[in-house]
Amino acid sequence: MAEFPQVRINLDYLEENVRTVVSRCAERGVSVAGVVKGATGLAECIECFAEGGATQIASSRLEQLETAKRLNTGLPLMLIRIPMISEAAEAVRLADISLNSEITVLRELDRQAGIAGRNHGVILMADLGDLREGFWNRDELIDAAVEVETGLHNLELKGVGTNLGCYGAIQPTVEKLEELVSIAHQVEDKIGRKLEIISGGASSSYMRILDGNLPEGINHLRIGEQILNAYDLEKYYGYDLSDMHPDVFTLRAEVVEVKTKPTHPVGEVGVDAFGRKRVYEDRGIRRRAIVAVGKADIGDSDNIIPRDEGIEVIGGSSDHTILDVEDAKRDIKPGDILEFNVNYGGMLYLTGSASVKIRFDKTGK
Repeated sequence: MAEFPQVRINLDYLEENVRTVVSRCAERGVSVAGVVKGATGLAECIECFAEGGATQIASSRLEQLETAKRLNTGLPLMLIRIPMISEAAEAVRLADISLNSEITVLRELDRQAGIAGRNHGVILMADLGDLREGFWNRDELIDAAVEVETGLHNLELKGVGTNLGCYGAIQPTVEKLEELVSIAHQVEDKIGRKLEIISGGASSSYMRILDGNLPEGINHLRIGEQILNAYDLEKYYGYDLSDMHPDVFTLRAEVVEVKTKPTHPVGEVGVDAFGRKRVYEDRGIRRRAIVAVGKADIGDSDNIIPRDEGIEVIGGSSDHTILDVEDAKRDIKPGDILEFNVNYGGMLYLTGSASVKIRFDKTGK
């Protein structure tokens, strides 16, 4: 069996990233649910989150929570994709806490928890404008909270939460998070007690930790990308992440072709294999290389970043990624192994691809 393409995961770096984020959040009185879905719930990565101090292990996929359950880390397991009614029994069996936004789902979770003879914790999600999951109507959320508290006896209302930055790209500003705190206070007034969790979002909300302006009351974040990649906040928002390891994940791919070719396709241009009509820049004749990894493995060609100076990703297909190597600082030839950093999307695809070999390191090199 071929050894490439290959992803190497530095577990020491990963655990150090967990510890850094957990420590920074703790200074603000915030606990961290370690989101492992970006690494496809690999057992070795789950253990790093547990060892690094995460308060819960979180994933959107029940099969990944099942892996975490078998590891017996002792941490509560959190389902962060709102449950399907059809999986309510499994959600109750595998997750200690789930995020919710539909009263019909909550009622079925309650029924299944009763059958299983256990309590199940729930966090009610408020949609603050990102337009992914969550109650849009505040009164509806409060009514659901009251029903969970007083009528669904197999559920425990743990708190409220929100998601920002994933669909609508709405930033977790101070004002947005203050809205969530206000909603939490309204719920607390209605049920007559303090909520345990006010979950202020995911990795994008870590900006408020770095800026030191997280609104008082937010005491929980669900963090994956910032720990696994430590990439987005620096690249897109200019934050200094020098205390993090951005190279936990390394893609290693083999060069299968090196040729000098035109940079603009020759002939009548239609759509590519994915139904997209692309625009190509004519840069003349340049040296190009192809590595044996493609969109089936990385999702999109932009999800990988060459570590070699002077190499540029210019596109790809299902099984190939095309590189411009005209300005490479070394002579690239077939059989060479090139290394790439990966962003969150690349990591998500690569660790879930049956064609990619996963290898683990415990040292920097």
